[in-house]
Amino acid sequence: MELGLVGLGKMGGNMRERIRRAGHTVLGYDRNPDLADVHSLEELVGKLSGPRVIWVMVPAGEATQTTIDRLAELLEPGDVVVDGGNSRWTDDERHAEELAAKGIGFVDCGVSGGVWGLENGYALMYGGDTENVAKVQPVFDALKPEGDFGSVHAGKVGAGHFAKMVHNGIEYAMMQAYAEGWELLEKVDSVTDVREVFRSWQEGTVIRSWLLDLAVNALDEDEHLDELRGYAQDSGEGRWTVEAAIDNAVPLPAITASLFARFASRQEDSPQMKMIAALRNQFGGHAVEKK
Repeated sequence: MELGLVGLGKMGGNMRERIRRAGHTVLGYDRNPDLADVHSLEELVGKLSGPRVIWVMVPAGEATQTTIDRLAELLEPGDVVVDGGNSRWTDDERHAEELAAKGIGFVDCGVSGGVWGLENGYALMYGGDTENVAKVQPVFDALKPEGDFGSVHAGKVGAGHFAKMVHNGIEYAMMQAYAEGWELLEKVDSVTDVREVFRSWQEGTVIRSWLLDLAVNALDEDEHLDELRGYAQDSGEGRWTVEAAIDNAVPLPAITASLFARFASRQEDSPQMKMIAALRNQFGGHAVEKK
């Protein structure tokens, strides 16, 4: 099938390549002309045959809103827009209504996989009407990991980004637990090789995970994380998860505490946040701050 892809950054560029490897045609647009296949949204839409599918991979908020508003002017009834960025699920409902008024379908898709997704595949959580999802299904199949899992039609519009939001909230809490354990091991005199303790947990333990593997990778590169400042950003989805928990009266003590711990990292050089920063760099290519 043909796909228009808007946004060719860290994830978008790799997604374009993975979809092409599956035999599909992808035309990509980015504000950086060195990355783009076409040089305007108008050119992108004009070169695709209907019914078109346009996948948007730009930052959440104003950038996504502006892109969808412009596509609403250019696309035709029967076309579909997919928002694969980290938009808030409440924005999805508004986007779907705006596009539906012009006969254009909308699917929201939470995407996980970071810089490793090109080779390993991307975990996909998507929401929308069955008819619209079906138009995008070949792309979902191309992006997902091999095997039976890693892709889910989570429900109606907004469900994909809501599921990805909760996924990221869980991720916050898991990273925080590894970071706290690492700091405690580093603190005591009796443990003389913390990195190898972490490595030993990679097999046979109930806490083994890909995040643990990435922690070992980070420690192999910088055994005591001396080169990192203990500062970690939050993408916004952790905050949204906590807000949704409040709205629905669902207790989330671990996820909430992990979010607040990131806030603490901005007040002083936190050893725990060195590990959080290292893990985010490992799985997502997120920038780290050097001392």
